[in-house]
Amino acid sequence: MTTLTKRSRRTDAPISTESRGQEEEEEQKSRATEEEEDGDSKALRLTLMEEILLLGLKDKEGYTSFWNDCISSGLRGAMLVELALRGRIQLQPQSMRRKTLSERKVMLKSDAPTGDVLLDETLKHIKNTEPAETVASWIDLLTGETWNPLKMHFQLPQVRERLAKSLVEKGVLTTGKQNFVLFDMTTHPLVNEKEKERLLQRLQASLLDRWTNEPHRLPRRTLALLVLAHGSDVLERSLTSLPDDRYEIASRRAKDMLEGDIKQQSIKVTTPAEEVIWAVSAALNRA
Repeated sequence: MTTLTKRSRRTDAPISTESRGQEEEEEQKSRATEEEEDGDSKALRLTLMEEILLLGLKDKEGYTSFWNDCISSGLRGAMLVELALRGRIQLQPQSMRRKTLSERKVMLKSDAPTGDVLLDETLKHIKNTEPAETVASWIDLLTGETWNPLKMHFQLPQVRERLAKSLVEKGVLTTGKQNFVLFDMTTHPLVNEKEKERLLQRLQASLLDRWTNEPHRLPRRTLALLVLAHGSDVLERSLTSLPDDRYEIASRRAKDMLEGDIKQQSIKVTTPAEEVIWAVSAALNRA
């Protein structure tokens, strides 16, 4: 994946226009907090996977950059984080021999259905797998990056297309077709500019007006969005609409937080979901 780079000149890009029980109660509280901070409790609720895809899609063309080879892994990481935020998975508890987040296995916490097809497919794989796998291993398996033919069935097919169709159903995207001489490709241009703009403003504000020097004071879904956007190589593109001075501030803060020592960040985690968020960050930032 690429790192955030210092802007050498102003980019003339226009501003983009866009369990059960206690675990579910905690998730509802988390979402309620996000809605308060967004200032719009009626905002359309998207999953982290849908938000990352929306950030990566070109508004008019309706497809992701052909040069982005990080977003597939980022979307699988988003599924793991979403499951953790919903109280379905967690990392194995620490033992006498303390392990890093990257070394700890993903454990099932609740097999209650989420109502989301992709999440439930992932949850089923995790439930039925012995021995347990690490976060990094699950991202590779769900992406299909494995040499073991006995594990190829873990690959989730057509993830981008399925997420795009979900966004079409929610009125955020539409469906089109573009000819590339040798082949036709289904595209999903943006139609709900307000939703894209709301998402961009939330992400940008977390690095500017709502910035804290302590990442763990950020709402968990906002922290997850920053980690996943960076790991999916769509964060820098999400900041290009900012004026030069604010872009420099936001990109510097993001780099300090997301490209620093993840072990140091993980020491201060307070919830199982935060452990998964930073474990995903470590997996997506592998050399």
